Amino acid sequence: MFKFLTPKSIKPPFARYSHGVEVPAGKRLVLCSGQVAITADDQIPEDAGAQAELCFKNIAAILGEAGLGLPDIVRINAYVTDRAHLRPYMEVRDRMFSSPAPASTLMIVSGFARPEFKVEVEAIAAG
Repeated sequence: MFKFLTPKSIKPPFARYSHGVEVPAGKRLVLCSGQVAITADDQIPEDAGAQAELCFKNIAAILGEAGLGLPDIVRINAYVTDRAHLRPYMEVRDRMFSSPAPASTLMIVSGFARPEFKVEVEAIAAG
């Protein structure tokens, strides 16, 4: 379905992600806004890993509305507020996606709209 691009002429990925993903012609794209870790009843987990889990759960719900799921994700942009949150986020991401994994960017940012948020994830899926 997707062609995962990891050219031999450049350094391999640092973690489980692909340098690029080619989406075949005729597929439709679903772009998910950045999701933070908040439940429908306004609960926010304290732990960065639990926040990452909830971000992906929210993305799965959005994709489900379009008849897609997490395996249809071709691109992830993720943001954490501290270097200490990198590993918990990556552990969740790696558990959610098999190899080859989607293209992915992970950045450390100074903060989000509310100080309780430690992780935000946005995604592009194709199906």
